[in-house]
Amino acid sequence: MPKRKSLVQVVGLVLAALAFVTLISLGNWQVRRLHWKEALLASVEQQLQAPPITLAEAEALPRSEIEYRPIVVTGRFEHDRERHFFATYQGQSGYYVYTPLRLADGRAIFVNRGFVPFDMKDTATRQEGQVTGTVTVTGLARDRLDEKPSFAVPENDIAQNIFYWKDIDAMAQSTGLSADEVMPFFVDADDAPNPGGLPVGGVTRISFPNDHLQYAITWYGLAATLAVIVGLLAWRGRRKND
Repeated sequence: MPKRKSLVQVVGLVLAALAFVTLISLGNWQVRRLHWKEALLASVEQQLQAPPITLAEAEALPRSEIEYRPIVVTGRFEHDRERHFFATYQGQSGYYVYTPLRLADGRAIFVNRGFVPFDMKDTATRQEGQVTGTVTVTGLARDRLDEKPSFAVPENDIAQNIFYWKDIDAMAQSTGLSADEVMPFFVDADDAPNPGGLPVGGVTRISFPNDHLQYAITWYGLAATLAVIVGLLAWRGRRKND
């Protein structure tokens, strides 16, 4: 019986040691993630303060460096091809208006001109904002999505011109544009006001959740708790044997 009890204690200590090492490893991993996230946030913040680049400069960048890059583009809006992305802005339901901007070289780039309320989806309700002629748009370059971000996101309703995720290929095809003539990234326009007040620009949300420190503290705390419990059990066992 004492041998069996001793074996159980040894197995218990081994399992506790493995659990302790695992918890510490998880804490260390979260610390590494924290440092990575802080570096990413600093890089994005520095990038946002940089002067806007030209379209040619953006095309020369690796895809990994496109996101949130200040950019300036010039062309003519093709309002009859605008696409509508379902969104909320300041607590109000509506749409982000994505409009092809026809460039001087014949290609087009979709520009997120900003938000319009749900009941102003129809362009007839906001004709003043449908600017004509050559315009220059300053904003942020946004990388395309290669697939639906989550199974919980609805499928795009092409027939009703309602997009739930930013499928640039579907946006292009639904307007009669070919994939070859459309730039492979978007532009989110800045908050420069449009005639009539709509669309409302500057809607880009830059959010990087950074809970890694909290998670690290949790894992380290669990490891410390486990160590205390094992220590107390060992102390009680020693007292019984004395």
